[in-house]
Amino acid sequence: MHLNNAAREFVNMYKLECPPEIRFMDLASEVGELGKALLEASDYGKKPCIPNENIAEEIGDVIFSLACIANNLEIDLASAMEAAISKYKIRHEKSGSVGSKA
Repeated sequence: MHLNNAAREFVNMYKLECPPEIRFMDLASEVGELGKALLEASDYGKKPCIPNENIAEEIGDVIFSLACIANNLEIDLASAMEAAISKYKIRHEKSGSVGSKA
């Protein structure tokens, strides 16, 4: 399944179009919900995080929101991911770390 197309088809089917800045607020909310699910699954850091259905659902919500933003801006998610991995590879080869040193 191509993530951009799946999100686009759903948004079009249910007439859920909105601008990317609104989608970004939704994405931020979904990332927060994912964080809460991860905290709960680890008993707030007291034990290893065990993946569960709620975490998977929240990851799906994050991906959907991100795909909607990408669609608004006409950005292909697969291409964006490939570019990010390429950038991280180059950083790692140069410095031994994928983090930016801005």
